[in-house]
Amino acid sequence: TPSFFVNPARQIWHCFGGCSTGGDIFSFVMKIEGVEFPEALEILARRAGIELKREDPRFVYERKKLYEVSELAAKFFEKQLGESENGKKALEYLKERGLKNETISQWRLGYAPNTWNSLKSFLKNAGFSEKEIYAAGLSVKKEEGNYYDRFRGRIMFPISDINSQVVGFTGRIFEQLTGEIEGGKYINTPQTLIYDKSKVLYGLDKAKMDIRKSDRVIAVEGNIDVIMSHQAGIKNVVASSGTALTHIHLKILKRYTQNLDLCFDQDSAGEIAAKRGIDLALSQGFNVGVVNIPAKDPADLIKENQDKWVEASVKSNPVVQFYIEKAFQKHDAKTAIGKKNISREVLLVIKLIENKV
Repeated sequence: TPSFFVNPARQIWHCFGGCSTGGDIFSFVMKIEGVEFPEALEILARRAGIELKREDPRFVYERKKLYEVSELAAKFFEKQLGESENGKKALEYLKERGLKNETISQWRLGYAPNTWNSLKSFLKNAGFSEKEIYAAGLSVKKEEGNYYDRFRGRIMFPISDINSQVVGFTGRIFEQLTGEIEGGKYINTPQTLIYDKSKVLYGLDKAKMDIRKSDRVIAVEGNIDVIMSHQAGIKNVVASSGTALTHIHLKILKRYTQNLDLCFDQDSAGEIAAKRGIDLALSQGFNVGVVNIPAKDPADLIKENQDKWVEASVKSNPVVQFYIEKAFQKHDAKTAIGKKNISREVLLVIKLIENKV
């Protein structure tokens, strides 16, 4: 805007608008990207082609290798989705769920073949060692010392860090395949040198600017919920990666906004997850709301009627109202024990709110 001023000679900037702030190139990246100084330094160094020197070069080399092997694995899964026989079936399934081709491409969705060594063989041929593949969480080590692919017969969702670098994966079992596949419906990359599920929010790299612009973030449960919401035009949406919201997740989100709305699945597990997130967010000073939808999850609602999600996403109920409604649904307010249970559940939440009024 005209109120934003840059002085190339002095290498400074200043906004004379409502924010009335300014600084140098590092402070600009910190504010616009919502990162701390070390991360801003890394972003600018990478763009300028400058290699940052660290105290422990071995540590840097290991991280670099893990980024490289994760990126190549993502490309392998993408290729399998479009070209392998079962991958094409998985692609059709994703389209049946309501995903468009450009969305599938943008989010780099893929397919892991239902074989023991396809990915491992591909990565080894590309020059990566067994140990590097294992360190990236892409293989599992047997007791006798051999390795096999962690993700098999699954639709793959790459997980990226704030700088859009692939750090891990979520694999959803593709139920149309025959034969047994070990593991649950969803499995995730384990903790690695570059991936920590307590610190990574799925979709944040794509949502951060919209979160800042709207001054509001919506946290949902599933990867497809995030992707479908972005496809529907509601882009201030993220999800935790296979875990409940943590205090580190919330600390990261607070760089962009203090307004957090939760929209978790309409089942008992979703309610428990919502309450955990609510309690933690309230204790960290967030303005917390709950988005209620007439469907199991946002993805189902968007497939059924996209406009309903667009409408629901901009409206949220105050968190105490959510707890009151849930308590009245579970307990009989006409009985003494019912009143006792209702008051216990609601007052515990009210106690967490910092503002006395």
